[in-house]
Amino acid sequence: MRWASHLSTDDAIEACVERSTEAVRKQMGGEEVHLTLIFVASQFKDQYEEVQKLIRNKMDPGWFIGCSGGGIIGGGKEVEQQAAFSITCANMPGVEIQSIYSDTMSLPNQDTAPGIWREWLGIDAEKQPKFIFLADPFSFRGEEFLSGVDFAYPKSRKVGGLASGANMQGGNVLYLDDKTYHNGLIGLALSGNIAMDTIVAQGCRPIGKPVKVTKCENTLLTELDGQPPLEVLQKVYEGLNENDRQLVQTSLFLGIEMDPLKDNPQQGDFLIRNIMGADQANGGIAIGSILREGQLVQFHLRDKIMSAEDLKLMLDRYRSGGNSKDASGALLFSCLGRGQYLYGKPNHDSDMFRDQLGDIPLGGFFCNGEIGPVGNTTFLHGYTSSFGIFREAR
Repeated sequence: MRWASHLSTDDAIEACVERSTEAVRKQMGGEEVHLTLIFVASQFKDQYEEVQKLIRNKMDPGWFIGCSGGGIIGGGKEVEQQAAFSITCANMPGVEIQSIYSDTMSLPNQDTAPGIWREWLGIDAEKQPKFIFLADPFSFRGEEFLSGVDFAYPKSRKVGGLASGANMQGGNVLYLDDKTYHNGLIGLALSGNIAMDTIVAQGCRPIGKPVKVTKCENTLLTELDGQPPLEVLQKVYEGLNENDRQLVQTSLFLGIEMDPLKDNPQQGDFLIRNIMGADQANGGIAIGSILREGQLVQFHLRDKIMSAEDLKLMLDRYRSGGNSKDASGALLFSCLGRGQYLYGKPNHDSDMFRDQLGDIPLGGFFCNGEIGPVGNTTFLHGYTSSFGIFREAR
């Protein structure tokens, strides 16, 4: 297996494509390209429909997928708020690739059998596929789709992101082979001699201790360990330093444990969700996720220092597992709210990825929402960097 990636910042899309295809062909060393992923900055929106033809004039891309982005990642670099184009290619012998498109408006019923979802997608679960999904944020029934796909393919990892760069429906573009779409979802299912490891860095640090949900109704949390949530939060607040107390006012989140079998959940085991509001009268809080009684939750804070520490922790944990030495290529789906906006400098996540894991070809884009697993469940995230890291299965 061999991967290559390059990013170009020429002012013209023709020059970007020429420069980047030449670079990846050289990196591939004459190996056949089985898969090509492209990400195109919104500054080239008037040329979106020309991109596939420009690439095919320069190379045979094999299977082809990509989308528009408000920021572009390629060759281990990140470019935001300016014209850019990235291409990432892979030679993957022994890997079967199947494409997916859905407008996601007519999904199978959530209560139907897993086989109905598999038939609807046309992907065999016995092949243990790994999924890459790209979707338009204005026309994607994200939670319903991901819940259904998890139900149908519980052993399969899924990563991806929501196209960005446009502020209204129809303004983004999705590329799948020779077709372009401006709504719905596209994806690839990879099976055979391929493994995909995932890292989801949600950018938060826990405060206080995990506590159990003892009373809730849908998204309304009314009791933690028999106490009103605001009382629990007040006790946590009293034990914080002054800097963390200030962050509670602006950057407070709730982490929800996703693996009930873990006796001692650690940072990264919690799904981070927004706190939508509070009821001073009864001490309850509203959460941006449906809750259930018996779950463990923990308050979290976010800032640029915590976000950097969280990513380093996730990368260190992955490296210590031993798979990174076999990695051939990777994709990064990062939130538009990260990058220079958060860290004040470019290439933060890409540089840390390279420093921790080595010179693995890395492509991707800045998303309107990031897809990746926490525990064994796939979610649509915000403020997150979601990595898919690819290696041979054998």
